[in-house]
Amino acid sequence: MNLPTIVTLTLVLAYPLFYAAFLSLHKVTPGELRRGIFPWVGFDNYTRILSDPLFILALEHTLIFTIVSVTVEIVLAIAIALLIDQRQVWTSNVTKLLILVPYAVPPIANGLIWSFLYDFNFGFLNRILFTLGLIDQPIDWVGNPRTALLALTVPYVWRTLPFAILLVHAALQGIGRELYEAAGVDGAGALRRFWHITLPLLRPIIVVILVLRTSFAFAVFEEVLAITQGGPGDSTWVAVWYSYKRSFAPPFDIGVGAAAAYVLALIVGGLAIAYVRLIYRPVE
Repeated sequence: MNLPTIVTLTLVLAYPLFYAAFLSLHKVTPGELRRGIFPWVGFDNYTRILSDPLFILALEHTLIFTIVSVTVEIVLAIAIALLIDQRQVWTSNVTKLLILVPYAVPPIANGLIWSFLYDFNFGFLNRILFTLGLIDQPIDWVGNPRTALLALTVPYVWRTLPFAILLVHAALQGIGRELYEAAGVDGAGALRRFWHITLPLLRPIIVVILVLRTSFAFAVFEEVLAITQGGPGDSTWVAVWYSYKRSFAPPFDIGVGAAAAYVLALIVGGLAIAYVRLIYRPVE
């Protein structure tokens, strides 16, 4: 009964992963692709990227992007999930519907929408800030190296936040109301009930969100492609964009791009293990 699933996963996931590992250990350029012969280079591709200042810079940008986006996403997810969990608040039903809208937007479309919002001359964001009197001249959100990375973080969080909200909201449904009633009888206020009941019981799902969202944040690509394309300069180069440019832009060194992708995968795997060991522990 499991054989069709195993075969499908092998073809769709395992084979590409092993083939990418094979490419990362060989010299693969358009010339080698035409000849069908890939010279063995061992770990030279890994040595090249680890000694490349641009790859190190891309990793730094990726780390900053991940820390900011995941932190903001988890805080907002818990806050919004607690809000829509309030049965006595009639707006919670409306909120449940609205939070699903960004999740239905394709990533590229999301990037294009926000690129229009960020437009220096005609963007709605600058127009709103002008109307509110918060700025007296337009801000080049995407063209300024100091704000470009933040300009990528906002649309990414807007698109991925509903997923985290749904997971936290589902976890809240599994917490028995009698726990809160007993804590209320003992005189615990809302903050103490959240700190000693809600947050510990949410820890397992928070770990799941941390692992998934960190993995996806490290692999951010669509917003970069649609909004900044790595610019201005190299201020929004992230690890996946580095791998993409090395593989599919001159000099089309696919072996180096594959090596960069595997370094990124090892980092994400290490972070996932650290999350589980440091945060996930039994709740008594």
